[in-house]
Amino acid sequence: MSAEPRSLRRRLTLTLIGGAAVLAILFYLVVRTYAQQIAQQSQDRILEASVTSVLDAAVVREGQVEMDLPYAAFAMLDTSADDRVFYAIHQGEALLSGYRGLVSPPFALSAAPSFDTVPFNGVDVRVATWTHSLPASPRPVLLSVSVAQTRDSLAGTLLAISINAAVFGGAFFLLAAGMALWTSASTLRPLGLIAESVARRGPSDLRPVTRAVPSELSPLVTSLNSLMTRLSQSLSQSETFIAEAAHRVRTPLATVRSHAEVTLMRVDKDENRQALRSMIRAIDESSRAAGQLLDHAMVTFRGDQLERQDIDLVTICSEIVERLTPVAEMMDLDLTLVSDGPVPSKADPILIQNAVRNLVDNALKYSDPDSAVQIAVTATPAPTITVRDQGIGFPEAEMALLSQRFQRGGNAKDTVGSGLGLTIANDVAEAHGGRLELKNLETGGACAILHL
Repeated sequence: MSAEPRSLRRRLTLTLIGGAAVLAILFYLVVRTYAQQIAQQSQDRILEASVTSVLDAAVVREGQVEMDLPYAAFAMLDTSADDRVFYAIHQGEALLSGYRGLVSPPFALSAAPSFDTVPFNGVDVRVATWTHSLPASPRPVLLSVSVAQTRDSLAGTLLAISINAAVFGGAFFLLAAGMALWTSASTLRPLGLIAESVARRGPSDLRPVTRAVPSELSPLVTSLNSLMTRLSQSLSQSETFIAEAAHRVRTPLATVRSHAEVTLMRVDKDENRQALRSMIRAIDESSRAAGQLLDHAMVTFRGDQLERQDIDLVTICSEIVERLTPVAEMMDLDLTLVSDGPVPSKADPILIQNAVRNLVDNALKYSDPDSAVQIAVTATPAPTITVRDQGIGFPEAEMALLSQRFQRGGNAKDTVGSGLGLTIANDVAEAHGGRLELKNLETGGACAILHL
């Protein structure tokens, strides 16, 4: 069982689109992460400034911390999302002012504020805590200031940035997908041109492909040209063989038949004469079968690539009538040609000759003595060649099968034949875009119409 063919263009397109999708996702994640870091740093800087402002307002008198909370320390935390602000001031571990539970002691001196995100009152808040040592007598006072802010504004900012990043990522993906389709089409275009160039060739046109191609396709084109060279040589040998075989098969058979006929006239015994007649019949069958097999091979060979020429169908049929009239006269048959004048057509003359000769030969074989075989050539509505006889006609039940190879009607058992005559005519008609029509005449006899 052969594997299902895979599309190289589809594979290349999916690979490029998949890469574009990965890059778009990475772009979104990088932008969102970087934006989150920048937004968090901005909030932390504001919280640090607020803590610093509160610490700067603190003084120690007689061992007690006094401060007037500056309005600006909390005003700078105002946001469009109306984030809530919390604070806590501790002296040592004792809460001096603010929200209990916002941060928990112990506190340690630090050169810079520390930041943390913790839950408070059911929401996540960002907390900045800075512990300073205030000079006092008899010993310094440890003061810790914590300022916290909810993250609603930060979340809104991140959402807006994420949406913009997603939009830009999606636009990048669509642009990259379009470029992937264009890239795959343009990259594989040379393959299509090569396929088109090769598809136009046939048995009579096996020229090498000379179209300029990318260097990656040069080995393929070289292999194709080598293959067509070998095919040209093989077809030339086949054509020579067919012509040689036709001569070498028919000539010996004709010689043997002549000797058999001469011997038949010299033999007196009935059994010997009957044996010689059987021999002559067998020779006729072999000669006819060999000839028609060679004709069929020629039709098959030329049918793929017709050598169309401007011909006159009447002239071709006239030559066939002239050639076969002696045969018809020996069989007491009247062979005639009917036409209204020249019937021009653009066709392969050798194939047309083969088809008409086989149709006429069939008509002569199956006609009764002292009857007529007529060839009619007409130009309208399309060029047609009609061969009529007054013989036994076609078996109605088998008429659809008679144009198949080696198929003979049930009423033709006693007649020499190979079952290829109608096949040859049908193949020639199909090669010219036409058809072979078989029917029986109401007055008796068969009618074969070659539509071109």
